[in-house]
Amino acid sequence: MGPLGKHSQFSDGYYMFPKLEGEIAPRMKFQGKEVLTWSLNNYLGLANHPEVRKTDAEAAAKWGAAYPMGARMMSGQTSLHEKLESELAKFVGKEKSYLLNYGYQGIMSVIDALLDRKDVVVYDSECHACIIDALRMHMGKRYVFPHNDIENCEKQLERATKLAQETGGGILVITEGVFGMTGDQGKLDEICALKEKFEFRLLVDDAHGFGTLGKTGAGTHEEQGVINEVDLYFSTFAKSMASIGAFIAGDEKVIHYLRFNMRSQIFAKSLPMILVEGALKRLELLQTQPELKDNLWKVVNALRDGLHREGFSTGQSNSPVTPVVLNGTVGEAAALSHDLRENFGIFCSVVIYPVVPKGMIILRLIPTAVHSLEDVEETINAFATVKEKLSGGIYKNSELAISFGE
Repeated sequence: MGPLGKHSQFSDGYYMFPKLEGEIAPRMKFQGKEVLTWSLNNYLGLANHPEVRKTDAEAAAKWGAAYPMGARMMSGQTSLHEKLESELAKFVGKEKSYLLNYGYQGIMSVIDALLDRKDVVVYDSECHACIIDALRMHMGKRYVFPHNDIENCEKQLERATKLAQETGGGILVITEGVFGMTGDQGKLDEICALKEKFEFRLLVDDAHGFGTLGKTGAGTHEEQGVINEVDLYFSTFAKSMASIGAFIAGDEKVIHYLRFNMRSQIFAKSLPMILVEGALKRLELLQTQPELKDNLWKVVNALRDGLHREGFSTGQSNSPVTPVVLNGTVGEAAALSHDLRENFGIFCSVVIYPVVPKGMIILRLIPTAVHSLEDVEETINAFATVKEKLSGGIYKNSELAISFGE
């Protein structure tokens, strides 16, 4: 069953595969009760923005769910796909971009197409599972550096350079703009500075930074002032855009190559027009309504300040992702989370081993532009209470914790 599946008899449908019901909003229904929800990546509140809902509905009525039929290369190309690609590229400061059907599948296909057995990869140890899965397919050598450890990254680049000289291949460095579990930004500026000593391309997965960071919301590369130095910029529509799909952006010659070599796009149906028109509207709002990002950060800062006042640690997060780091067993995590949901009406994601080391619990909060300061105050008060229970050993001796065998 694996380290998570072994708890399925206690957790399936409650901690894992829970069903949140109702309109996407800060308050939804969970098992028939209203809960204040901090687990949806709806950063800018676009999921139920009235203009977005109107565009989605009109696109569905106009095109249906099927158009266009076929893969882009065969019969699935439209002028609106091209328009969206052009506007995305311009927004993130790149020459060209190409649409991808999904984030997870998309980044895997990008990495697979970019590399051959002669090439060498250097990557951050905390890269998302989609990147790790892509690298498992790579038939060449790969070197990993500890999370955000630039000194070690330089050492791995020295090793990679030596090997690439022998194989005749190139070097690809992969990191993330924002690490989705811990919320800290990848050190893009420091990695880019290494280009003075080493020859490599940098691929950044900025799923959580797109729309939330940078003066215009273009992403972490804008936030850190390295738009031109980042060679390939990837993001998904599943976070700030509150939709489905993704894109890769970079130099025209590289994107042209990817268009003809990404197997997941060559052999898969084109992104449906409903999603394309919806993405165009979402991108428009992202650029023309800066108050969405401003509201997000107002909530982020209030939440973080309040948690810190109560003595909570949020790690090294410098993005909207807000991890509340606690010490405790898997059983205590289950009991604490159950208490939050049932007695305080607070729903957030609980992260346990093997995602984090044994003895650590992370309550992962995702603030959004549509949360209120009252929501923040309610949550901080609830967290202060459960923190006292945790430190007092109340959860450790609960029936729920005992049933988890911890």
